[in-house]
Amino acid sequence: MKSYGYVARDARGTQKKGFAQAISSTEVLNQLREQGFTPISVKEVAQKTKKPKERGQRKRVKSGDLAALCWQLATMLQGGIPITTALDIIGEDTDNLQLRMILRQLSEKVKKGQPFSESVAEFPRVFNHLACTMVMAGETSGNIASAMGKLAQYFENRDKLAKKVKGAMAYPIFVLSFIILIVIFIMAFIVPRFRKIFDQIGGTLPAFTRGFMGFYDILRYNILYIIVGVIALIFLAKLASRTKKGHYIFSKILLALPLFGKIFSQAFVATFCRTTSTLLAAGVSVLEAFNILTGMTGNDIIRSAILKTRESIVGGSNISASMSSAGFFPNMVIKMIQVGEESGSLPEVLEKTSEHYERKVDAMITTLMSLLEPVMIISVGGIVSIVVIALYLPIFTMSDI
Repeated sequence: MKSYGYVARDARGTQKKGFAQAISSTEVLNQLREQGFTPISVKEVAQKTKKPKERGQRKRVKSGDLAALCWQLATMLQGGIPITTALDIIGEDTDNLQLRMILRQLSEKVKKGQPFSESVAEFPRVFNHLACTMVMAGETSGNIASAMGKLAQYFENRDKLAKKVKGAMAYPIFVLSFIILIVIFIMAFIVPRFRKIFDQIGGTLPAFTRGFMGFYDILRYNILYIIVGVIALIFLAKLASRTKKGHYIFSKILLALPLFGKIFSQAFVATFCRTTSTLLAAGVSVLEAFNILTGMTGNDIIRSAILKTRESIVGGSNISASMSSAGFFPNMVIKMIQVGEESGSLPEVLEKTSEHYERKVDAMITTLMSLLEPVMIISVGGIVSIVVIALYLPIFTMSDI
């Protein structure tokens, strides 16, 4: 059996596009004529031969996968392809095993008469509350293709922002790991050889060298205790973060970190504005939008601000005044939302505001990278300089030993 894409017109002259499985194009033409359609074109769809994948390969569904799925669905639905056919085609073409399985199940559920929004809601680990709400709003308005297009754009922008923030976090971790490896190499291979030389020479070592060797001895004889202590601290920190008070303290510390805290808060503001814009543009109510936003952050400080804002809105206050009383959102966001409320163009204003804060996050990450590069050079140079001075000072003063 081969796959064929066809274009045909019904008795009223309305154009219809679709896909069919058949042995030849002639069979597809006959099927269309039997159904009362006038065929315009029938073309074979090339199928990619895929190598069998190992079980468990690429099981996680990422934002990029969801963005691609939504773009494909939006394009196919706009082209008049039934949603079940679109799900089948995308499922056959995707490389992600978990997503392929989910799409098959979605197609089966929709074919049995279950609404697409209810089917999607059965997979909360893949499709979050926002995605389910957007699909439901699209079904209610009768324009699910437009809703999928907005959702695709949202996932795409969120994925880009998440990658930027992760990149900003990865670089310092790399720098710290590199410095630790240098210290381990020096302490494990270089210092012991010089220790033997000093023992052979004898005499009194310079004070700076004695202090360095004392530090080396502390590390050498207590390394296991230090490792166990670090592991214990990490374990206790994880346990503390699972408590209500501990999680709140860690949330506060995260936002208070120099530069990093600013990046996290600004990144959330960008996500907040884009999410709210996407939901309001799709016809979702403000209260429902804030319900969704509450579940989009694990930071207690930010979640508390969103909940306070929602409570104020329920109490009759407008959005900008409610956000101002929450004490977290920047003044610019509050002013822009006030303008959007007064002009009746809140979704458009929020989208522009999200773009502004995404640019700010870009600028902060660029600043962070430019600061970390010299810090790394100075740190590595400082460590090497201390080692060189401590180990070679006795040789320079050998005449006094």
